Amino acid sequence: MFGSNTVAIGIAAALLALAPSAASAGRLSDWATINHKRFGFQIAYPANLLFPVPTPTGEDGRVLKSADGQAKMLVATFENTDDLSLNAYRQFLLTDVYANTALDYARQKPRWFVLSGTRGKETFYERVTFSCGGKLINSWAMVYPTAQKSLYDRVVEAVAKTYTAGSGPDGNCGGFAAAADQARPER
Repeated sequence: MFGSNTVAIGIAAALLALAPSAASAGRLSDWATINHKRFGFQIAYPANLLFPVPTPTGEDGRVLKSADGQAKMLVATFENTDDLSLNAYRQFLLTDVYANTALDYARQKPRWFVLSGTRGKETFYERVTFSCGGKLINSWAMVYPTAQKSLYDRVVEAVAKTYTAGSGPDGNCGGFAAAADQARPER
């Protein structure tokens, strides 16, 4: 639907499509950080609970899964080549990716939004931030069994505090937007 933004579909769809296996457990310790060189995003995660896996999104995104495969986290930044507005991208996710879900939290600000809810036996949380004057779309999401909500809600809460949206390798949106459109760090 949005041409070259097929990575966008992969962010949420890959999380919802990965097959779950056995139950997971773990405490929030031994944190690791992803520092993405090209787009400049940063996010930390509990390395004893979530493990990096090879991804089709290549260098622009990362997928992590719990040992049992039931919980998944994906983080990516990609260029907004279709020049979508924040509202248009949000509507795309609601219509195409999170259709037939029950939202329990949906917050929106001028440059970011969060969608969270349930579909079947899974809970999802996705945070999307537009940076560099809307030239970059930053997203991180988690999908996990609703039965393990008490654990993974804590993971989402802790990870959210570590996330910094990307603004290019120089931190000033170099090559992604004019100086007047440069992103300010936000949480």
